[in-house]
Amino acid sequence: MTELHVAAIPADRLAELRGRNRDDLDNPIESEVAEGGEPLRCCLRRAQPGEPISVVSYSPFTTRSQWTEVGPVFVHSAECGGYPTPQQLPDELRTGPRVLRTYHADGSLDYDDITLAPEGADLEPLLRELLSRPQVARVHVRTVLPQCFHYEVRAQD
Repeated sequence: MTELHVAAIPADRLAELRGRNRDDLDNPIESEVAEGGEPLRCCLRRAQPGEPISVVSYSPFTTRSQWTEVGPVFVHSAECGGYPTPQQLPDELRTGPRVLRTYHADGSLDYDDITLAPEGADLEPLLRELLSRPQVARVHVRTVLPQCFHYEVRAQD
């Protein structure tokens, strides 16, 4: 593995949700004002106080299967610049505590390699180790207790 590829929620996917004003579970999308600190999954940074944001139900999976999950995530209410540097981890969301949930190439959950990153741990070495394993195709970086999706990381040669 030579490089990590970090994937936020794709801009075209968010444009489609915003365009129909419905999230992945067909809930209406409503804007609210950020208190500050909410982890935004569109640009992979924390919201600033007063920014217009929305909580939407989102699935990071592109195909439906028994592994497909949908959960709440924060995004900007309007289009933003997205995540500009997919070859590196986002500065504001790169440390633990996090659950690193691993998946096989077919999209099924890889139970054996799920990892808990402790408070303050840099995720990069853990992600590189997990993605060096042949059975791990991608890793979802998630919150610890509710296990909400933050972003996906894959190896890129």
